[in-house]
Amino acid sequence: MNTSDFRHDQFGDRTGYDENFLGPTVPLALPARASVKTVVLPYTHFTVVFRPDRRLAASTAVCIEGRELLEDVPRDDVWLFDPRLPREQQAGDDIYRNNSLDRGHLVRRLDPVWGAAAVAGRANTDTFHFTNAAPQADVFNQGKQLWQGLENYLLDHAAEYDRKLTVFTGPVLQDSDPPYRGIQVPLRFWKVAAFMQDGALAATAYVLDQSPDLSRDADRALAGATAGAPPPLGPFRTYQVPVSDVAEITELEFGPLPDVDLMPPTRAPEERWRRLESYDDIMMTT
Repeated sequence: MNTSDFRHDQFGDRTGYDENFLGPTVPLALPARASVKTVVLPYTHFTVVFRPDRRLAASTAVCIEGRELLEDVPRDDVWLFDPRLPREQQAGDDIYRNNSLDRGHLVRRLDPVWGAAAVAGRANTDTFHFTNAAPQADVFNQGKQLWQGLENYLLDHAAEYDRKLTVFTGPVLQDSDPPYRGIQVPLRFWKVAAFMQDGALAATAYVLDQSPDLSRDADRALAGATAGAPPPLGPFRTYQVPVSDVAEITELEFGPLPDVDLMPPTRAPEERWRRLESYDDIMMTT
């Protein structure tokens, strides 16, 4: 066995996301167009659907067992390349060095960290792969705080049921995303959560927007970027949106989730994207 085979085999026990975790089948979010090539990378309790052409994930999916979460697992903060992909296909430290960009976890670090201590520790380490990161502005505001706590809020909502969630997350990858250091920086991120409510599958969807100044068009705002500097990203704004809208802007398939959305797209256009100022603004009933 050569070294390359050994490095690949170290992930041989990773079973990844379980599409039957909730009971009803909820498959991975995959590109709707066959021409979009992806690589499916299983980790511990989560899976990354990776797009080598963008050097970023198209989507991620994680199973969260709320009753077994371990919150005292220490952070690694050591980011790793996934040996199953060539390094040049991954957005590594060269993207984040000496600038205002953070490595934004797609699968939140704490979400897959449950079960036996050894398994939880491995899940923690698995989240620190560059395949599970995307560049985000380093500002921290109310919109970003809401985004980072969505899973906690949804787990609390599900407490009277079985405290299980499946969460899909990823960047909105568009051809117009601004270039920087060999990648294109996504301006928006999405999240779709699925859970059981009153014995039936339910879903909600959210978008995090880090676009520059929305009072101007994006081309004009991005034109002000300093040569060699990251794009001038704006403060984070978090919205609850229809699952079908996430499917449209990402060109991903979400299986049964658009049909069980708790925010149906029949609402008036001005209310379709509901900006969240607090968790009280989240719609959890149809």
